[in-house]
Order: sequence, then structure tokens, then C-alpha cells
Amino acid sequence: MKNSIWETTKTIIYAVLIALIIRTSAYEPFNIPSGSMIPTLLIGDYLFVSKYSYGYSRHSFPLSAGLFTGRLFFSSPQRGDVAVFKLPSDNKTDYIKRIIGLPGDRVQLKSGFLYLNDKRVKRKELEPFPMRNENGNFIAAKRYVE
Repeated sequence: MKNSIWETTKTIIYAVLIALIIRTSAYEPFNIPSGSMIPTLLIGDYLFVSKYSYGYSRHSFPLSAGLFTGRLFFSSPQRGDVAVFKLPSDNKTDYIKRIIGLPGDRVQLKSGFLYLNDKRVKRKELEPFPMRNENGNFIAAKRYVE
């Protein structure tokens, strides 16, 4: 009986350690809290985010401050990628957004139109996306490809 309890405890400890290592270095689950990515991602959707896509920094791992500087295994984000990040002023909220500007780009929104480096981005309207509003009624939401 004692041996069985010890084996079960070891199995649980190993499982927790493996889950923590995977969550810290490879993938992390996220829940979509808002409608800012509709229709690509819907409110309440779950997704796993790759934590190694853009490399690792000293902020990537718990208790690793000062172990190294810069980034390891770095690759640059591309326009159109979906990224998950926290604001320096709000370290609790996860933001899930599509990348439209790269380092050095000037991004502006003027009169409802997107400008990238002072050039208006071409926009093509697609068929409406049916979604529910705050009252639970279906509406036809506009959607575009930019």
C-alpha cells in the first residue's frame, strides 16, 4: 500500500513538472476574452500559442532574470501573424492581436482607413459575417481584407 501511494505521488509530480516545462517553453493555452478578432477568433474560443516562434528572452522563463541577454533562437514577427502579449502597464491582461506594423513602420487610422507608412492600405469588403449583438439578436457584421 505504501509503495502504491509513493508511485502515484511520483507520477503526479512528474506530470506536473512536464506540464510546467511545456507551458513555460513550448505552448500556452489561451481563452479569447473579447470580440476584437471576430470572425477569425470568436469570444470563448481556446487556442494554444507557440512560445518559441519569436525566440526566448530573459523574460521568457520564471526566475531567469540575468541568465542571458538578448534573444535566443530569434525569428522576426511577420505582418499578418497573430500575437499574444501583455502591456508593460498591465501585466495581467493578455492581448491577442494581428500584427500590421513592423519595427520602423508608421501605422495610422484616419477616418476609418488604415495607413501604413503614409500609404492607404487597400481594403476589399467581403460578405457580411453573421454574429449576435449585446441583445442576442443576429446582425450582419462587415468584414474586410486589408
